[in-house]
Amino acid sequence: MATLTSARRLVVKIGSALLVDRATGALRADWLASLAQDVARIRARGTDVILVSSGSIALGRGVLGLGAGELPLEQSQAAAAVGQIQLARAYQDVLDPLGIVTAQVLVTLDDSTDRRRYLNSRATMETLLGLGVVPIVNENDTIATDEIRYGDNDRLAAQVAVTVGADQLVLLSDVDGLYTANPQTDPSAQHLAIVPHITPDIMAMAGDAVSGLSKGGMKTKVMAARVATEAGCALCITLGSPHNPLAGLEKDVRATWFTAQTTPQAARKRWIAAMKPRGSFIVDAGADAALHDGKSLLPAGVANITGTFDRGDPVAIVSTAGAPLGLGLTNYNSHEAAQIKGQRSAQAAEILGYKGRAALIHRDDMVLQDRSH
Repeated sequence: MATLTSARRLVVKIGSALLVDRATGALRADWLASLAQDVARIRARGTDVILVSSGSIALGRGVLGLGAGELPLEQSQAAAAVGQIQLARAYQDVLDPLGIVTAQVLVTLDDSTDRRRYLNSRATMETLLGLGVVPIVNENDTIATDEIRYGDNDRLAAQVAVTVGADQLVLLSDVDGLYTANPQTDPSAQHLAIVPHITPDIMAMAGDAVSGLSKGGMKTKVMAARVATEAGCALCITLGSPHNPLAGLEKDVRATWFTAQTTPQAARKRWIAAMKPRGSFIVDAGADAALHDGKSLLPAGVANITGTFDRGDPVAIVSTAGAPLGLGLTNYNSHEAAQIKGQRSAQAAEILGYKGRAALIHRDDMVLQDRSH
């Protein structure tokens, strides 16, 4: 079973009802400070942490005096615009004294469905994590419409976990896990500590939200668990309202863990391998050897290019003898790649007139043929 202390890369989802007092609309500052202590302790043992946080609309509506109840889309967007500043400042205020730099990352559904934007989001968050930053991710409610919304941050958190290759995702919720029935209405409901597989029976156990602030019910959490676990990320649902909720989880408080069905690396390789290539990079012997030594594909190793493709498209990697070597997602379109093939990465910016990625295909966006047969 997964345990929080074993996480290599952890995503934590925080709902509006945990951050904002429902009665007053004010930030629960003491609770947030306790969460910051948890984050600092987890990062100190070498774990990357990404926070997916609701709360911008809930905070903004309080500042604007919009009151309770469902808001029209325009007022939700206005509240989000005000609340995003409040939310970012709140996280900075609690994490900065602990020596942690934060970054605000606002996304929409298009950022995960469009491959090019997905790769850009992934590269940005990888860079932030590499620099020791804690990204604070939220849906960009200021510009999102009903047609492009994630709709709930459980789904968003699962997509973020997949994007960054997290091995664990914790949903801090207003419930302490999944039950065989609704425990508020059925006294015989049994708590499930571990869910090895998400079956139709498990889906049928999911109920609806009881919070006046949150959009996600248990059904959305189980759906998020399906997305996460199939991508190699274990998911945990636990009660988030107590102070230091992650420390409590480390001490074995009641929670439900959904077991990862693979590893993040294997899931990503499988996703790439299933794509149909739009073109090919013909690479020299030096590049061939470098790729199988775990390196990225650089422009200098490319002898020729075939096909027409855009950034983010799958492109085959082929030897000069015509042997298939692998498949990867390209950082340049076919016209750009043709201009910089055979050139050193440092010269690419001068040739293209702008600074792009160092690699044509990064090693994390590549799957190679098995040479053991």
